[in-house]
Order: sequence, then structure tokens, then C-alpha cells
Amino acid sequence: MLIFRSFLDLVEIRTKAASMLPFALGTVYALLRFGEFHPAHFALMLLSLLSFDLVVTAMNNYYDYRKAVRTHGYGYEEHNAIVRHGIKEWKVVLTIILLFATAVAAGILLVVRTGPLVLLLGFLSFGVGILYSFGPIPISRMPLGELFSGLFMGFVITFVSAYIQVAPDRIASLDYVGGWFDLRVNVTETLLVLLVSIPAVAGIANIMLANNVCDMNEDVENSRYTLPVYIGRSNALKLFAAIYYASYLDLFVLLWLGVHPLLILPVLATLVPLQRNIRTFTEDPSKRRTFVLAVKNFALLTGARVVVIAAAAWIVY
Repeated sequence: MLIFRSFLDLVEIRTKAASMLPFALGTVYALLRFGEFHPAHFALMLLSLLSFDLVVTAMNNYYDYRKAVRTHGYGYEEHNAIVRHGIKEWKVVLTIILLFATAVAAGILLVVRTGPLVLLLGFLSFGVGILYSFGPIPISRMPLGELFSGLFMGFVITFVSAYIQVAPDRIASLDYVGGWFDLRVNVTETLLVLLVSIPAVAGIANIMLANNVCDMNEDVENSRYTLPVYIGRSNALKLFAAIYYASYLDLFVLLWLGVHPLLILPVLATLVPLQRNIRTFTEDPSKRRTFVLAVKNFALLTGARVVVIAAAAWIVY
């Protein structure tokens, strides 16, 4: 196995808020909306989700390492943990296998306790996660990375983390009866989860967008035709700002859910640092200097929602 420091760099542990905050968002939403919380389900999903998130990042770094056309310049020697730490390939592959096995084992236990719908969504998420880095044309090398990462990490994680906490049929159900699969979806509840997850969807999509803006020159040389390559840097930066502002639309949903208007004020207050971070990144899109602002914006937006919804649930219950 890898030594601790090189392992943390390989899996980019600093970016794991991208999966943990939507997980927390769905959990506190279920508590507010339905008044339910199951610690065992929480622990199993946490283990499976975190392990698989680590797998996807390690696979992405490994694939970039194997497929790199230009292995010098653009800070390549610093960006890729495998090169920076001189990690042997067999250690990287073994780490990926062990993490994947952990994710699958915890996921199976969660399915046994919660039902086949979690299995279906898990398969879809695993498939997208693997195709993100592997395959003839990985998602990360296409102009669809922002869409897939935003929806699957922002919405699907929030949905599943809420679903596993509630009684059957409250949000959706999938049953196998007499040779037929019977899928039922409560459209209202599912739409509410989608709207509540908007800040997570927007924040994660913009982490990907910011990363691709910073890596445009390197991506072209390595045949990675991402969204900024197609629409240009200027339009990509305009889209970067627009996505953030759209994320505030879910404030109306929070009010509809009964969140006290005064509790909305901390969410509105995030506009001040958000605008400052957008301006700073737009003026100097740099992986080394300003990319971290996209991660901070995501944590700011989604974290504020988690705190507000948790506070509302505490007041109610």
C-alpha cells in the first residue's frame, strides 16, 4: 500500500467535500422533511460513498498518468501525484482495487437494508464514475463533464442520502413482483430534492468548469476536449458566474419547506464572498493561485444550506 501522504495526494483528499456535503445535505433534508434518521444507513453510505469517491479520483489520476502526451511543462510534474511522489503503478492499482472492494461491500449491505432502488442508483453512479476516467472517450475528456459531475454528485448523492433515511414509498420505490420491476416515483418529493440540491449541483459543476478553464492549454495537447475548449475561455468564465447565481433559486423552496425567513439571511450573506471569489477567479484563472476559490464557493453555498436546514430541523423537532 501507499504511504499516507502519497495516498492522500493520489485521491486528492482535499476535494472530498464534493461528495460529503451533498451527503450531509440529503441527510438533514430528510430529517427536516420527514423527521427520520437511521445511523446504520448513514454509516454504510458514508463508507461506500467516500471509498468510491477516492476510487474515481485515483483512477482519474492514473488514467491521466498513462495517457499523458506531454509529460513536462504546465506543472505536470506537480499536478500528478503519481509523478510527484514516484508511486509505482502496481501500488496505485492495488489501492484502487481495495477501495473499490470496500465501496461495493458497504453498498451491498446498504442495499440489503434499504431496497433495490439504491442498487439501481448505485450501479448508475458506479458506471458514470468509471466512465468518467476510463473507456474509449472518458467523460472527463468531453464537454459533458460538468453536467455529469453536477447531476450525479450534486443531485443523486443528495437524493440517495435522503431516500435511505425515510420509510419505503415516501420518495420512491422499486419492487420486483411476478417477474416485473415496479418503479414508483413521488414526483413532488423528487422535484423538491432536486431543487434543494441545486447549490450542490451548481458548485460541483463549477469545480469541474474551473479546473477545465485552468487546464485548457494542457488539455488540448493531451486530446482532452472539455467544455471551455469548445466555447472559449471568455464564455466559460461567464457561464461560471451564471451557474452560481442560479443556485440561489432554491431559496424559495426552503421557504416553502417552512424554513424561517430569518434563517435565510445567512444564505443570502454568502453572496458577498461569492461575488468576490468569482471576480478574483475571472481575472486570473490559475490552477495554482485561484482554482481553490471554486472549491471554497462550493463549500460556502452547500455548507450554508446544510446549516440552515439542520437549524430548521432542530427548531421543528
